[in-house]
Amino acid sequence: MIATYGFNATLTAGPGMGDRLVDLLLTGLDEGSPGASEFCVVYLVSRSASDPDIVHVTEGWTSEEDHHRIFAGEAAQAIVARIGGLLAKEAEYTDYVPVRGRAAF
Repeated sequence: MIATYGFNATLTAGPGMGDRLVDLLLTGLDEGSPGASEFCVVYLVSRSASDPDIVHVTEGWTSEEDHHRIFAGEAAQAIVARIGGLLAKEAEYTDYVPVRGRAAF
């Protein structure tokens, strides 16, 4: 499967809360969670090299519709609900249409 829709999110955790935010976002890879879906072909959690409380999430999906459908599900909404309490400010999102690339982990 290839990604035809994706986005980047930049999340700024409250002071000293970056580790908790990363841990929570990584639960998105657990069985039954959005990042484990067959429709999610990229789920990457990264940190800022200069500020451990700034966390980036990159997702690539088979389609925008698949993303919205999975994101509306109970597992995704449970993660979103918990994220809010860790953030110092509103998340910033940039959507995109993947052209070509490679990811190997």
